[in-house]
Amino acid sequence: MIENATIETAAYEIMKKAAIDIPDDYLSGIKGMIDLETGDLSAFVLKAMVDNYEAATEDRRPMCADTGLPRYYVKVGNNARVDEGFVGVERSLRSATARATLDVPLRPNRVHPLWRTEHNNNVGLNAPEVEWSFEPDADWIDITTVHKGGLFGTDYRMLFPGDGVDGIKRFLLDTLIAFGKRGLACQPAIVGVGVGGSKDTCMQLGKQAACLRVVGDRNPDPKIAELELEFKELGNSIGMGAMGFVGSSMVVDCHIEAGFTHTGGMPVSVHTFCLSSRRATARVHADGRITYRTDPQWFTPYMRRESVAWQTEKADLSNTG
Repeated sequence: MIENATIETAAYEIMKKAAIDIPDDYLSGIKGMIDLETGDLSAFVLKAMVDNYEAATEDRRPMCADTGLPRYYVKVGNNARVDEGFVGVERSLRSATARATLDVPLRPNRVHPLWRTEHNNNVGLNAPEVEWSFEPDADWIDITTVHKGGLFGTDYRMLFPGDGVDGIKRFLLDTLIAFGKRGLACQPAIVGVGVGGSKDTCMQLGKQAACLRVVGDRNPDPKIAELELEFKELGNSIGMGAMGFVGSSMVVDCHIEAGFTHTGGMPVSVHTFCLSSRRATARVHADGRITYRTDPQWFTPYMRRESVAWQTEKADLSNTG
């Protein structure tokens, strides 16, 4: 039986880790871009970013003053048991968010959209968001927090089947150029592309692709994996580098997630993660142990429904009158 106090402890700790410690995969990706960067100012910014990361870790302070909108992704083992149920889990996550906002500290960014009132703790109406997933044959609970900016860095377009992959490329280029020129994203960033589903599913897939997969991870579909590498190269060929300066370091990596969609359309979303890629994961084991990591491992075969069996039975109309 997993105690809700343990859930709160895990959530509180990953709030600190996400705000302060840059994931190794992203840090390695940034360091790898420095020598390849063609623009002097952009290369300077990349080096300054690495220096800033190291200072934040040493001083135990958030590496960016804007700590975004903290949210959670919770993957529950099908055999997991929690002492106060999953309502208790959400209560624990809200409490951890409020405590971490005060203690880390995180910037209290959450306000009412109309009245601009706030509780000074990043908790309020529908906040923080909690997205759920499930995993068979497991008795643990994975809690991932993501601190992603909530202002810009996201776009959506309804394409049509005839637009094909070339249409997605045009949309990706339009989006990245607009983000770079108008300062609507902090690059270089992990770019997530969602393709398919309904509009809300498309947006979720794109954000998860950006925030819940590590640099260097490839989609299990080999053709989509090829597109990921092609899109990364495409994004770094538009002449923009770090923070919009001239250069070639717009995209640290590109991840694509897809979902079955309506036969008449091809919805696409593009998301850029923050330049700090703030994420951290805790696994709460059935015996109460907590282990920490920076790879959310969100997109399991079950999550993608790669192995879910089904059978379509066709009605036998031969004997109907």
